[in-house]
Amino acid sequence: MEKRELVCVACPLGCPITVEFDADGKVSSVTGNTCKRGDAYARTEVTNPTRMLTTTVKVEGGKSYVVPVKSANPIPKGMMFECMEVINKASIKAPVNIGDVVIENILGTGVDIIATNYAE
Repeated sequence: MEKRELVCVACPLGCPITVEFDADGKVSSVTGNTCKRGDAYARTEVTNPTRMLTTTVKVEGGKSYVVPVKSANPIPKGMMFECMEVINKASIKAPVNIGDVVIENILGTGVDIIATNYAE
């Protein structure tokens, strides 16, 4: 039986978690977590890790040069660099409001990149 050791980041406790896999590579048990979020985090982290993406996008025609943005939902970890290539080529016209969609459905992930601040 294969095991993988993780430190949970789902809450501030930082529980040491052990994930065990069966012969088919499926998660058979998660131990060490003190909350339900730890179990969910561990299962996702070993099968399909995802991350929130935060960065900036260029602003055209405004007082600000860039506006901070984030992914509306987590993106597959393996796609982060590809997403950054798309974002680095993007720009948005001023004014920008919090929650404005800057890039819709980035790389077919179903996740939008949204503004997290105002830009005039």
